[in-house]
Amino acid sequence: MSTELQLPRAARIFISFVALLRANGFAVAPEQTTAFLAAIELLGPRDLRDIRQSALATLAPPPERRATFDRLFDLHFRGGEAIEHADDGEDDETVRLQEEGRGDEEPLLSDEANESGLTATRTEALVERRFAQLSTSDPLRRLAREAPRRLPRRRGHRRMRARRGPFADLRRTLRDSVRSDGEILRLGHLKRRQRPRKILLLIDVSGSMKSRTEENMKLAHVLVQAAPNAEVFTFGTRLTRVTRALRLKRREQALSAAAHLVSDWDGGTRIGDALQAFLAVPRFGGYARGAAVVIVSDGLERGELDALRDAVAKLSWRAWRLSWLTPLATGPGFRPQTEALVAIERFVDDLVDGGSSASIVAHVLALGRRAA
Repeated sequence: MSTELQLPRAARIFISFVALLRANGFAVAPEQTTAFLAAIELLGPRDLRDIRQSALATLAPPPERRATFDRLFDLHFRGGEAIEHADDGEDDETVRLQEEGRGDEEPLLSDEANESGLTATRTEALVERRFAQLSTSDPLRRLAREAPRRLPRRRGHRRMRARRGPFADLRRTLRDSVRSDGEILRLGHLKRRQRPRKILLLIDVSGSMKSRTEENMKLAHVLVQAAPNAEVFTFGTRLTRVTRALRLKRREQALSAAAHLVSDWDGGTRIGDALQAFLAVPRFGGYARGAAVVIVSDGLERGELDALRDAVAKLSWRAWRLSWLTPLATGPGFRPQTEALVAIERFVDDLVDGGSSASIVAHVLALGRRAA
């Protein structure tokens, strides 16, 4: 006869929610789990609001992680319903690219969609994407392991003690002089602290980049986990900020949340309009100021070249360094052939291979060797 304790079926969904919180870095004690179940039993919850209030009162998530807690709650108890409902209102995380004088164009029908991903179109095709649960590749492990010490850094405004430095530490110098009867034997020095530099990753999710979309999103999740000040956007026919979704610790949960946020997977390609929309939102444009900006796109533009050229020029002026990674760059002697890449070549600092996770990781890690 088995002595294993069997949980009531009604309680399993609540226990699994606690397990999900622990998997994403929340500290939940066994006593809190018991209190959570007792609170639900006491309230006799009529809807999800009662369950949410019980969870907040008993599981006590830290205030700084409340947003992550709420997203995990919605993913667990409501699936994609809450995220889809938020997207219906065109929230401030998503910018739809508008065109003047193009009102006669209709979205692609299912038999007109770019199934192969080998060509670029300008038409919007709204689809939902599911990511396969694959193991982490060696380049992504390398990025997770080396990013904290190899990503680019900048000099901050605060100062710290140093053996050598451009600033005199008068406070320490005077304090040490007390021990030698007021005689200054050694001058203390200060230098500016090194702080992580902002990283902005812009990922092309249009149909022509279909074969690379999944790997690029997995790389973005690893980067966001390794660099707290990283920002990630996707673009095709819409511009979508997915940073908040990628903050979730578990990759499957993070990519699922991102999949619900982005609605223009494998659709049209309007890079110039997307970058113009990014710069037009002050909050978004501020992410690029002084940042290492990395754009992963094949550059097969179907919009206006003037809009692309102008947007890349403005982005280059704001960024610390602007890198364009394209699968078309297959070697060190690559010269752009497409009109879009030729138009923006003089504004980018790097135009290199972006056709594999290994090449993207190698370039991102090499940015740390650039001058601060």
